[in-house]
Amino acid sequence: MTEVRRFAHYADVASTGGADSPLARRRRSTELSLVVMAGLITGAAYTIAALGTNAEIPPGIVIFVAILLGLLLCAHIVVRLVARGADGTLLPLAALLHGLGFVMITRLDDDLAGLQATWSLIAIVIFIATLLVVQRATDLARYGWMFFAIGAAVLLLPMVPGIGRSINGARIWVSLGPLNFQPGEFAKIALAIFFAAYLADRRELIAASTWKVGPLHLPEPRYIAPVIMAWGFAVIVMVGEKDLGSSLLFFTLFVVMMWVATERVGYLLLGLVLFGVAAYLAWRQFGHVQTRVDIWIDPWSRSLDRGYQIVQSLYGLSDGGLTGTGLGRGSPNQVPEAQNDFIFASIGEEMGLIGASAVLMAYLLIVGAGLRIALRTDRTFEKLLAVGLTTIVGVQGFIIIGGVIKVVPLTGITLPFVSYGGSSLLSNYILLALLIRLSDSSARRLGELPDDPTPTERWKAWRLGRRIQKAASKGQPIPEMAGATLSDGQT
Repeated sequence: MTEVRRFAHYADVASTGGADSPLARRRRSTELSLVVMAGLITGAAYTIAALGTNAEIPPGIVIFVAILLGLLLCAHIVVRLVARGADGTLLPLAALLHGLGFVMITRLDDDLAGLQATWSLIAIVIFIATLLVVQRATDLARYGWMFFAIGAAVLLLPMVPGIGRSINGARIWVSLGPLNFQPGEFAKIALAIFFAAYLADRRELIAASTWKVGPLHLPEPRYIAPVIMAWGFAVIVMVGEKDLGSSLLFFTLFVVMMWVATERVGYLLLGLVLFGVAAYLAWRQFGHVQTRVDIWIDPWSRSLDRGYQIVQSLYGLSDGGLTGTGLGRGSPNQVPEAQNDFIFASIGEEMGLIGASAVLMAYLLIVGAGLRIALRTDRTFEKLLAVGLTTIVGVQGFIIIGGVIKVVPLTGITLPFVSYGGSSLLSNYILLALLIRLSDSSARRLGELPDDPTPTERWKAWRLGRRIQKAASKGQPIPEMAGATLSDGQT
């Protein structure tokens, strides 16, 4: 196809918006139904919690449900406009978890609920902005080293005197005036993008393992060193800040992405061995790690001091039984920091095993959707990024839920979409938007809907059209197509 014919096709699609797709319409209709259902479930839970607590229907329930549905519908409309082929379950599942978390935070502290409502509004705006800015997922790969620099910078922020703060022994907070946030929540996304970009570019060289050290065949140091340095930097900083939960998350993210990139089980086995060694050394070197391991093994002997939190959460889960005490009828405030680390215990107490299992199933469905996105795409970068983002959600959920139910030692990270906290909520909605963009990109390449040009590409096409018209009117040669390069192999 000549340059003129290529532009003609491009400009035609830009002007018409492309053909519609029945599959895309079904996905968006399914998403709309599920989003409305998630909003109604949240509204019903909010009403029941108020009845259980105050024996009256909250006077602003209609306004609450209207605002809630309005926010969710805004997010849905943007997805329908700019990511029509995306998976139809991701946004509703996140909305359901977010809604249940908000109801429990309202149960625990009205003031925190007001702050969480503000962060919820900002999170939806950030979600929409991410979808509008990231128009092609593959564009992120070009900025891999920039994302590494951003991740490294924000990880170091809590170490800066004057703005870094220590809370509960972990120096992971930054205070800028009235604003407090955890920069590590955003660093995990930036580093996932960097790992995906670098491994996608070097995966064959790393998998070749041409460097022989005794009986071992290892990758050439010059190929593997940058990604190991990035991972090591993140882990060392997190250990220095005494945030071992995030260290475990970064470690798992790195190992899983290396395994997927190279398709060699040896990296997974090596990661397990290194994790065991690192866990043992952390237990020997850090007193707070020893304390957490001790109360994990036997919290009952210290139930009145350091083991009080976990013991009370276990009592709450026991009181909940199968169906729960009922929203507004339990005593989740007996657990310190119930709105953060132990919000899953509050859900288990008032909604029982059924409600807690529903939350677990929601996370499993999100993880399944993320892995399905990775399997469907044929682009290495997109595949690795989908796996990385899904790993963040899945591992983070496992670490905190496992700590609450005493499967693993408690680490103190947040439960995605559910726990109180603006940093966590914003970063998770950015992650959700990236997964939706990746899903839409793979659907377009699979031919499930036309690969329409992005708004930026439409603007370039319009500008190029103007240049061609001016050139033709003056009898000059037709301009080159450099200003309207097509993305993702579009023709």
